[in-house]
Amino acid sequence: MVDFKNAEELLSICSQSGQKISAVMKQRECDLGEITMEQACGRMQKALAIMREAAMTPLEKSVKSVGGLIGGEAGKLEQHRSRGESICGAVLGRGIAYAMAVLEVNASMGVIVAAPTAGSAGIVPGLLLALQEEYCFTEEQLVDALFHAGAIGYLAMRNATVAGAVGGCQAEVGVAAAMAAGAAVELMGGQPGQSLDAAATVLMNMLGLVCDPVGGLVEYPCQNRNAARVANALIAAELALSGVRQLIPFDEMLDTMYQVGKRIPYELRETALGGCAASPSACRFCH
Repeated sequence: MVDFKNAEELLSICSQSGQKISAVMKQRECDLGEITMEQACGRMQKALAIMREAAMTPLEKSVKSVGGLIGGEAGKLEQHRSRGESICGAVLGRGIAYAMAVLEVNASMGVIVAAPTAGSAGIVPGLLLALQEEYCFTEEQLVDALFHAGAIGYLAMRNATVAGAVGGCQAEVGVAAAMAAGAAVELMGGQPGQSLDAAATVLMNMLGLVCDPVGGLVEYPCQNRNAARVANALIAAELALSGVRQLIPFDEMLDTMYQVGKRIPYELRETALGGCAASPSACRFCH
């Protein structure tokens, strides 16, 4: 039976078997879930279809959030890009639009895939769908990338947290961006060690990010942060693919993030009592 408790064990399995992280994760899901490879891939294909629908629908028809804080931003970005006015380039330009779109769907009570949470659900599909369009990856390759992202998310949930109420926004959008960065590295032909270097880079660059939703709603600044973390993931993947190594391995960086998160003040861990949520403009909007 294939299983691993941390990134060090995962890398050891990859090294011994000559497999990618996605392949190891797929086998783990089959072994522990007692399902066939076809069933495991079918479930992930369904998740990918939901992700794509959530990322694309708001680009054509804006949806208003329940709290009224967001709605229509993804469409504006897509129009801006389609006019040739984007300064971000093809991958990032698409990625941030898709990420913001998913948050609009979530905030309007639509169907999304928590990756790893609802408040960070736009980052993984945002980057991976953008890479698919730019580099013509197949559906099977994108499904594999999601298994890879799932491996990183699993390690975060097992050894730290993905909850903003526990570890701040660094634990939500931070882990989501780490998942996206690692998966992107594998998609682009990188090695398992490079993928985990990219994931570690993301956590390092987002260390200490607070969770401060205006009105206690997963809308603002959550949507903006999803877009920004697509960029963070892309940068981390680029660094790793270029051969830039990380001094601090993923396991240690994950533990560091967790320890920092527990020290973030209560007011800055999803209580809407500090940060952006406590600004005068936010307070006026929420009466």
